[in-house]
Amino acid sequence: MTHFGATILAPLGLTLSAEEKRFFAEANPFGFILFARNVESAEQLSALTSDLRAAVGWNAPVFVDQEGGRVQRLRPPLATEFLPPLDEVAQAGENAARAMELRFRIIAAELLAVGIDGNCAPMLDVARPGTHAFLRNRCYAEDVARVIEMGKAVVKGLSDGGVLPVMKHLPGHGLAQLDSHKDLPRVSAPREELEDIDFAAFRPFAELPLAMTAHLVYEGLNTRPATVDPEMIALIRENIGFSGLLMSDDLSMEALSGTIGERSAATVAAGCDVVLHCNGKMEDMVPVVEAAGRMTEAAQARAEAALAARTLPAEIDMAALKAEHEALLAGPR
Repeated sequence: MTHFGATILAPLGLTLSAEEKRFFAEANPFGFILFARNVESAEQLSALTSDLRAAVGWNAPVFVDQEGGRVQRLRPPLATEFLPPLDEVAQAGENAARAMELRFRIIAAELLAVGIDGNCAPMLDVARPGTHAFLRNRCYAEDVARVIEMGKAVVKGLSDGGVLPVMKHLPGHGLAQLDSHKDLPRVSAPREELEDIDFAAFRPFAELPLAMTAHLVYEGLNTRPATVDPEMIALIRENIGFSGLLMSDDLSMEALSGTIGERSAATVAAGCDVVLHCNGKMEDMVPVVEAAGRMTEAAQARAEAALAARTLPAEIDMAALKAEHEALLAGPR
């Protein structure tokens, strides 16, 4: 197997252009990621995921952000509508872990049915009262033990459903009070708090095959966004202990400075295995691919291990799963 490009890329629209097919074939990204702009119908989406894999000539993973709630790229009738995670966990109470497992088992089945086999979840950022609204109700809880419990349920639901989980946002985005899509969040919390809460939420998941970085600065630890800071990537590897394939958050986000090519080069130089680029614009993808280059030997090994973690799911009774999930949210009668 030739080395993958150190990228995950996104198509621009509902179908692939001839230019995109040629470009993806040459770039050979590790995988692809889809957004609402790429989704119209089950038939169209199945054709798109098939064409993406045909372009590179192998069974490349196709990812999506399908958290349920505000962040879900597939909507009814293609997929089930869910409450924001924070609201669901609160409503389900003592049944929350089972509810979240069912939620993500349902999501996995809906994704796999249209050729999507990677989901950017669990989101293990620990909520705080001041967490920015773009993130807060996507979190699972304000208590680190509760976040870990929910995260394990999410991983089980996705993995049982044959969908690769991608935990995010390492090393923890819960203290951010700015939206990193638009600004660079800066966190001034002491190291002890980060160790006990933010970093602690990720440690039980260190063996997962895939994870995503955060675009934010911990002012007491570094001066650059974690995605492009070698010391923060080392912290993710050595302190948190993550041993899988590490991808950046989207390089199109405005939290990062420099040209898109400079961001890509800095991300790889810092130690990320894969650069994630999401806007689908060819004029941006070209410099991203050129700057990212091919995976290192170590990254390639982690990529192959992640691909090997894909499994075929057992058959399920979708109606029964949905009924149980709804009953758990409804509570005792």
